[in-house]
Amino acid sequence: MTANEPLPLPSQWLKITCFCPVALLDAATDLFAILSGTGVEQSPETDGGAVISGFFPLTATAGANDQTDAIQQVIAQVAAQLDELFSLYGKPAPSLTTALLADEDWATSWQQFFKPFEIIPGLVIKPSWEEYAPQPDQQVIEMDPGMAFGTGQHASTRMALALIRESMEHAHGSRVLDVGTGTGILAMAAILLGAKRAVAIDNDPEAVRVAGENIGKNGLLDRIAVSTTAVEQVEGTYPLVIANIVHDVLVDMAPTLTLLTAPCGSLVLAGILQGTQEENIIRLYTGRGFCLRTTLHEEEWAALRFQRC
Repeated sequence: MTANEPLPLPSQWLKITCFCPVALLDAATDLFAILSGTGVEQSPETDGGAVISGFFPLTATAGANDQTDAIQQVIAQVAAQLDELFSLYGKPAPSLTTALLADEDWATSWQQFFKPFEIIPGLVIKPSWEEYAPQPDQQVIEMDPGMAFGTGQHASTRMALALIRESMEHAHGSRVLDVGTGTGILAMAAILLGAKRAVAIDNDPEAVRVAGENIGKNGLLDRIAVSTTAVEQVEGTYPLVIANIVHDVLVDMAPTLTLLTAPCGSLVLAGILQGTQEENIIRLYTGRGFCLRTTLHEEEWAALRFQRC
């Protein structure tokens, strides 16, 4: 075979992997998603951080030299962007490892990182390809995250779940609104913790598709309505409103979330950094008639449970 002959290989994907400290996980996974235009996988998070991988499509080219050049260009671009990102946090540039995957390998390679785990006491998350025998005091959510979403092990998710459980102790049998549902994990957990009905919304159609699949697998389609409905178009009030998003969006949504929270109802907010962001959210929502009931901290993150006074 000469360098100018077509490659007999199918379409391939370049997998680029690095270890990322906790403080940079969100920014680095977002960067990988933007650069690749596809999915990002993340291993279970530890105190030090997590392994993240981006998947970059390689279009069939005329020769091996062309493909080699294309691979080197992608690696160089990713390395430069990560170097710039890590330097903003005073961190050395990460070491990159790479692998070539065929289409069928890419579709399943990330599954090795997603195992059953107890996300909060009494609540286990498991993927469909794993077997798990729950203890008598455990409930199980079967959830396949999809490559565009995390595994549910982020600190914000854990804290939001803890605050949902706390809220349900004060509002058993209530209706729940989950804003920015993602995989649907918070809405499903609320049902398992005692809610009768849940409305789950997200402005990302892919998130809604994945959430709908997860909800269906758990037999909860008759109790959870998931859609791309804008939060401003949601009608009525809810004894429990959940929003695990980011600080700036929570600021913009403050008037709407206030209207959607029933009198004496709970509002759980997560995705907030400790310090300035946390203080700003507390000041903003207490100024809108909420009383701060619970504050949780983990790593650099904060989660808050308010009650509408």
